[in-house]
Amino acid sequence: MSTSSYPTAPPACYRHPDRGTYVSCTRCQRSICPECMRSAAVGHQCPDCVGEGARSVRRPRTPFGGRPVHAPLATYVLIAANVVMFVLQKAVPGLQRELILWPAGTAYYGEYYRLITSAFLHDGVTHILFNMWALWVIGPALERWLGRTRYVALYALSALGGSVLVYVLTAPNSGTLGASGAIFGLFGATFALARRLNFDVRWIIGLIVINLGITFVVPGISWQGHVGGLLTGAAVGAVFASTPRANRTLVQTAFSVAVLVLFAAVVWWRTVGLLAGGG
Repeated sequence: MSTSSYPTAPPACYRHPDRGTYVSCTRCQRSICPECMRSAAVGHQCPDCVGEGARSVRRPRTPFGGRPVHAPLATYVLIAANVVMFVLQKAVPGLQRELILWPAGTAYYGEYYRLITSAFLHDGVTHILFNMWALWVIGPALERWLGRTRYVALYALSALGGSVLVYVLTAPNSGTLGASGAIFGLFGATFALARRLNFDVRWIIGLIVINLGITFVVPGISWQGHVGGLLTGAAVGAVFASTPRANRTLVQTAFSVAVLVLFAAVVWWRTVGLLAGGG
């Protein structure tokens, strides 16, 4: 009498125990059903192994440590924010007066928000068109070099640096507004980063010289805002450009925080002087 052998049931998928399968993950050897199969270079892998492999892959970085960006979205958002604020300036009576950088109001009434809000206001159509054109031209390259987070930090610190120097060096009852401090900061950072990348920097030097010349020749322009933004952007750009790869994010973050602390100390010092009756 001969005996016949019956085929054994296939192993069950580790994620779906009610489904039999003869396919196994090439990494962990666990059984996987068609729904759980993920194509790999050789055979198939399970979702867990695919996720573990993705986490172990080092994400690409820009030359200065940021995440690569495919479109300069931060630049577009900054331009949109400036345009929206300009429309509101013209549409809402008294808004400009409430948001402009006014040293006396900042000190006497604690309106320190003016150091930021004033950087999103503009005096007229020509003013905003020039600044937004400059941001449109120079911003995208910087955003791609630095990554979105570092680029926004650079813009914010440059804008604040311009406002701080205005707060310190202008008359208490003067009013200052404009994104020029931030724009000059981008000029300074572009110079520092382009040098690090061994690019020809003569064009940015010429751009800075021409704009500084206009700053000191044309009446009514805040040289304090322009110079403060330029110096801040150049310093931030130089540090971002020269930080070693090891602990790069930590060092760059620490420097940015140190700049904020310095600004806070300078603002406090100026405020004490204004409240004491200093000019």
